[in-house]
Amino acid sequence: MSDPVNTILNADCIAGMNALQPGSVDLVFADPPFNIGYDYDVYNDSLDCDKYIHWCRDWMQAVHRALADNGTFWLAIGDEYAAELKIEAKKLGFHCRSWVIWYYTFGVNCARKFTRSHAHLFHFVKDPANFVFRSDELENRVPSARQLVYADARANPRGRLPDDTWILPPANAAEVRTGTEELPPQPAPADANDDTPQTWTLRPQDLAERFQPNENTWYFPRVAGTFKERAGFHGCQMPEQLLARIIRVCSEPDALVMDPFSGSATTAAVAKKLGRRYLAFDLSEQYVDLGLRRLAGITSGDRMDGAEEPLMSAPKTSEGKPRRTAEKKRPGRKKASVPAVEET
Repeated sequence: MSDPVNTILNADCIAGMNALQPGSVDLVFADPPFNIGYDYDVYNDSLDCDKYIHWCRDWMQAVHRALADNGTFWLAIGDEYAAELKIEAKKLGFHCRSWVIWYYTFGVNCARKFTRSHAHLFHFVKDPANFVFRSDELENRVPSARQLVYADARANPRGRLPDDTWILPPANAAEVRTGTEELPPQPAPADANDDTPQTWTLRPQDLAERFQPNENTWYFPRVAGTFKERAGFHGCQMPEQLLARIIRVCSEPDALVMDPFSGSATTAAVAKKLGRRYLAFDLSEQYVDLGLRRLAGITSGDRMDGAEEPLMSAPKTSEGKPRRTAEKKRPGRKKASVPAVEET
């Protein structure tokens, strides 16, 4: 009997995943309850600490069983249990490739501590020598700082893999704060078409004085209640653009993407848009019903909701270092051949 596919099942994820064929899933994205007392439909989000960690170990064990040998597991979690779950995942045989900080705008306002505006994203694999990471696909590459800021002739014309700093401001944001100064959105390039975002924002790494190639922070807005992207029936909704990057890079076309905690069905929605197969679980019959309705309105190839990340951010000349022109070259000097440099 074949495993279910392209659906959301109303089931406990541990039982559901253990019923699958071992090694049948290519990519798992899990955004479990954070155990912070959130009011879910049918789940108690206020477990004893040890009980919560034990439960997480059980469902992560089921993920490990279901995942292919070259599969990938992404875990989104809050501060409260990030370190503990990373250790538990290691005990289960997962290898951590990246520990990413997702910094979001529209953070949760707090009265007696600094405003919470981040979550942790762990990139785990079963085999560190054999896993899917589509680094050579142009859709997963962006122009480098060598191209955008320094006008460096050594820049690889194919761009580079993004570093771990991503900015996706709200689509209607009037200004974007980068570092300590506010910069208005830049106009789209002259050759922009209908598929081109109409505003381009300067990311911190695009400014020469702030470029940090090894940052581990991704900038995305939370899906706030007023956003068009909001599905409306679940309080914790991941941005489609964030999931799109993960699914594009960490899975092949037609791969099976699984979400143990479907919620708003965003993982399944993005997987369907990107031409992947999908499978999700949720305890709530209501969330399953509403999630399936959401998926029914989606077709493979549909554009992602939410603010898109700029593919280019052309700073003004005063903010970069202009390329030396031929007239400024020293006379009598022969131009050397400079190989393209792959930036890591």
